[in-house]
Amino acid sequence: MTVRTRFAPSPTGYLHIGGARTALFSWAFARHHGGTFVLRIEDTDLERSTPEAVQAILDGMSWLGLAHDEGPFYQMQRMERYRAVLADMLAQGTAYYCYSSPEEVEAMRERQRAAGDKPRYDGTWRPEAGKTLPPVPADRKPVIRFKNPLDGDVSWNDVVKGTITISNKELDDLVIARPDGTPTYNFCVAIDDWDMQITHVIRGDDHVNNTPRQINILNALGASLPQYGHVPMILGPDGQKLSKRRNAVSVTDYADKGYLPESMLNYLARLGWSHGDDEIFSMEQMCSWFDLTHLSGSAAQFNPEKLDWINNHYIKAADNARLAELIRPSMLAAGAEFAGAPDLAAVIALFKERANTTVMLAESAMLFYRQPAPEAALLQQHLTDAVRPALQQYAELLKTVAWDKAAISAALKTVLAEHGLKMPQLAMPLRLLLTGQLQTPSIDAVIDLFGRETVAARLAVAFA
Repeated sequence: MTVRTRFAPSPTGYLHIGGARTALFSWAFARHHGGTFVLRIEDTDLERSTPEAVQAILDGMSWLGLAHDEGPFYQMQRMERYRAVLADMLAQGTAYYCYSSPEEVEAMRERQRAAGDKPRYDGTWRPEAGKTLPPVPADRKPVIRFKNPLDGDVSWNDVVKGTITISNKELDDLVIARPDGTPTYNFCVAIDDWDMQITHVIRGDDHVNNTPRQINILNALGASLPQYGHVPMILGPDGQKLSKRRNAVSVTDYADKGYLPESMLNYLARLGWSHGDDEIFSMEQMCSWFDLTHLSGSAAQFNPEKLDWINNHYIKAADNARLAELIRPSMLAAGAEFAGAPDLAAVIALFKERANTTVMLAESAMLFYRQPAPEAALLQQHLTDAVRPALQQYAELLKTVAWDKAAISAALKTVLAEHGLKMPQLAMPLRLLLTGQLQTPSIDAVIDLFGRETVAARLAVAFA
């Protein structure tokens, strides 16, 4: 059997964290087995589906690097196929026209609630042997309902949750086509999984209630069933369901916040799946390890601090030139001046050890790409008459010293010793004059990167 998985988002918004994890698990399982990963856009919700949302999903998948092998397939482009299957089901008696109005259906459900029964369609228009159907109402377009089995159970071995069994008495005759002929969600999903020969459906456990309906439709069609696995939801740091109001839930939000795609993939992989105690691993490693037996049946909790730790790991491991290209646009937008400034990749090397995001990295690097504007009060505090002679001597030495970090540091120590000063007494005014701030990497590294001419010009301000 060739493994075929799918990711099938509805384009009613961004690609959210839960969807991205589902896509990752489906992608990794296909890759592990040398199978096929299908991307399907379930866009039959015409009121809420938008081209912008479709693009947001495609962009999110592209950023994560979860390349599909087939697709994207769009349900709205498969209407002829759905109508053909509907016609066959009507002919075979596994589906029927229902002329009950929405008001009539709601009334029957109210009666059932009042009687303490589960509300469901009562089968008024369901054809049965010896049953006389009501007269067809004039000028009323019918829906098409699936003729669900009346007895027995729907049971499947869920690869995450174990055996799940639901009585057919709990299921009513599902509407599979609206009055305008547009097929409904569960019908389209069943037909798509059948046509696309999907062997494994990995999705969120909010779909558990859909599964018995889809299984019954597939059984009525004589189609083979995929294996189903329903992964629990992701909870926010507060233990509640992730929501846009409280949490960043869009994948592209995390891209904008400075997280690397490999960090997000690594982190999402550990939300509901594990391989021993491994915390950091490549996608190649994940694909070689991934199976469905290690998916957790418990809800995973999103931990921003853990994501920051993983992102810091990948930033430290990332090529500096790549990081430079990532942060350059935002630095330009913040007013960075790159002409005559130090090489950005070299600057990144100074800051990446402590940067949890590329946004933090860009903010830190800015001190090399803007004119210093030290506060007058800070200059007065640190550039004292006791320090000024030492600063002037050091500025003179820097005009001729070999320009490397070791020589710059040695000259600094010489001046400190001659003037009986401690390192902070000279390093602080140097930082203020060169960068405008008191917190920087080691002062010898800062001086080395700025270059002789820039350092000389900025220190000269102290003696003007």
